Amino acid sequence: MKPPIARMLGSMVGGRAGRLLVLLFLMLAALPFHPALAAGPALTIAVAGSERVFDRDALLARPDMVTVDIPADISYGRPMSYRAVPLASLLGTGEFPPGTVLEGVASDGFTAQLPPELCLRTGPDGAVAFLAVEPADRPWPNLPGKEVSAGPFYLVWVRPEASGVRSEQWPYQLARIVASDDPLKRWPQLAAEAGLAADSPIRAGQTVFITQCMACHTLNGAGSATMGPDLNRPMNPTEYLTPTGLKRLVRDPRSVRTWPGQQMPGFDPAMLSDADLDRVVAYLGHMAGRKAL
Repeated sequence: MKPPIARMLGSMVGGRAGRLLVLLFLMLAALPFHPALAAGPALTIAVAGSERVFDRDALLARPDMVTVDIPADISYGRPMSYRAVPLASLLGTGEFPPGTVLEGVASDGFTAQLPPELCLRTGPDGAVAFLAVEPADRPWPNLPGKEVSAGPFYLVWVRPEASGVRSEQWPYQLARIVASDDPLKRWPQLAAEAGLAADSPIRAGQTVFITQCMACHTLNGAGSATMGPDLNRPMNPTEYLTPTGLKRLVRDPRSVRTWPGQQMPGFDPAMLSDADLDRVVAYLGHMAGRKAL
């Protein structure tokens, strides 16, 4: 029996020509699908008033493509080597207006907050961001505990410790890089009480929260990420967990509760220091009294 599309083609073109067209369609339909025939993955960068799309193969063919060695890859937990392009050369601008932040949006909803001044760095005396590109014929290994790699696009850093790059600023499976207003300008409901001292641990916790926690979570409905639950409504975690329990949840989520679809990783002291963890808990406790509808 002819497939429906083949019958339709045959009815559109009669006689011998119609039969040949149907035969050609059936022959093509029987061929195995080859991934190379499909459009390759692409990364969108929307900054400086323009939106550009970078195809994987075109990126791999760029003259500024280099090999970068990462001694301590955050996502893989071991040394890795990549073919990569300096992110600064892809952004299409040498400066951003004050109060701008770059968001690295992954295909799973993870959204990294990236300071433009870090992303524009190219010198040898600090961190430098690179867009690593996974070649189709040499795929990267799967991420630990996952069935996917970090590709096709992954933001990696050379000398991250020199500029204080945090663990959540290594977005993998990157789909978009977008210029936006600073989170506190976009979402005033993130802000701690205005009367707090400048050196308050709550204010410091707010800063850490925006970088580390908003990659997956919202708070008071504020944020672009879609991976994790909101951390202030309907209840703040400080309202149902002890400080000790909350810190243990951050360090090792599976030691507190576990289920098959659990996604949250643990944050060891190299990713989030004890002092910063205390600051985040202080901020969350403060924001429990500042719920926004």
